Amino acid sequence: VQLVESGGGLVQPGGSLRLSCAASGFTFSSYAMSWHRQAPGKERELVAVISSNGGSTNYAESMKGRFTISRDNGKNTVYLQMNSLKPEDTAVYYCKARSPSLLRVYWGQGTQVTVSS
Repeated sequence: VQLVESGGGLVQPGGSLRLSCAASGFTFSSYAMSWHRQAPGKERELVAVISSNGGSTNYAESMKGRFTISRDNGKNTVYLQMNSLKPEDTAVYYCKARSPSLLRVYWGQGTQVTVSS
C-alpha cells in the first residue's frame, strides 16, 4: 500500500496550491479519503474528508470556502485545492485512506506547505 502526496511548497499569503495524493495497493474507490495537517508543536488535525464515490465532503470550519477536496477514482488520486492561503495554514499535509469497515487506515508520508511572504 502506498499513498504519495505531492504539490506542497512555499507560497505567499493569499496564494493557492493544489495537493495530490496518489494511491496504490488497495481498492481506492472503496475507501473514504481525507486530508489532515500538522503544524509544528500542534496535534494533527482533520482538514477535509471525501466519501468513496466523491458524493459527500466535509471540511474543518476554518477551511470551509477556501479548500476543496476532490477525487478521481479512475486515477486513484485525491486532491486538495487550497486557495486564499494564510500563514496559519503552514503545516505538513497528509492524506489518509480509511476502509469501509474502518479497520484499515493508511497514511501518506506528508508534504510540507509553507505560507510566508
